[in-house]
Amino acid sequence: MPQPSQPSASLSHSPRPQWLTFDCYGTLIQWDEGLRDAVTRILQSKPGHNIGTSDLIATFDHHEHALEQTPPHRAFREVAGEGLRLALQDLGLQASPQDIGVLTDNISAMPPFPEVVPTLAALKARGYRLCIVSNTDDDIIAGNVAQLGGHIDRVITAQQAGAYKPNRRLFDYAHEQLGVTKDDVVHICASPHLDHAAARDIGFRCVWVDRGTGRRPLPDYTPDATIAALDAVVPLFDGFGW
Repeated sequence: MPQPSQPSASLSHSPRPQWLTFDCYGTLIQWDEGLRDAVTRILQSKPGHNIGTSDLIATFDHHEHALEQTPPHRAFREVAGEGLRLALQDLGLQASPQDIGVLTDNISAMPPFPEVVPTLAALKARGYRLCIVSNTDDDIIAGNVAQLGGHIDRVITAQQAGAYKPNRRLFDYAHEQLGVTKDDVVHICASPHLDHAAARDIGFRCVWVDRGTGRRPLPDYTPDATIAALDAVVPLFDGFGW
């Protein structure tokens, strides 16, 4: 289990935030687990190959991230479907409409990590306002938000902003919609590649949830604090007197 880091002085000596913003998939929602399940089901529907789940996921991730940054902006459902088609093609397999449905429909059903809903409730009880900032479409994330106990105040998506992380435009749009500056928020995320670049470029405070997936921070950025699971954020913030 990753060890929590000592919070930076900029975090521990800074004002209490008005809003906490969260990455969704991998931070609140069990993305890796759900993606493995969907990909396993897709591969099982295609006999006569020796492609591993990890190989398809890695190839899909490559295409998905590239498509998200390729103009014009497209809906996540379209990006994910095309990314899956290209990944299967790279590995010598044929995609079907059913495969794309298995993937995209599965995303909405992915559940939260066990500690997430109680932690969100505890943060709400302390007076924080909670917003998700996510690389997805409104209709996809609705199924995930419905599982979060009614604690989320706002949901900002790539569909609304017309931009995907790591493009800072999604965060700029979120801050505009919330009516805040970078100094009024703390962002909590599990994805260094997607979220830390914006934290570095915009300068908002950022807590990294390092769930032991092997993802590493960017070489030119250090998050303000690192925790192993979301529930550690409550004593972290309590320790600041927030």
